[in-house]
Amino acid sequence: MTSLSGGSDDGGSPAEPQPLVCARCGTRAEGPQPTWICSVENGTRHYFCDACSRENLRAIEGRLDSAWW
Repeated sequence: MTSLSGGSDDGGSPAEPQPLVCARCGTRAEGPQPTWICSVENGTRHYFCDACSRENLRAIEGRLDSAWW
């Protein structure tokens, strides 16, 4: 049996997670659980590295609902 991705069926084990890539600068995460920001825009998750998050903190805060304040 083959999976939808064209590979062989591996018995239902989860796929190996892909490393995160910063949506702004393209930096790749080095660890399995980096301390990055995740933004959901139009139903799609976007991840931002620590450096880009710090540089754009005001813009990030400006998009929060007023209930956060």
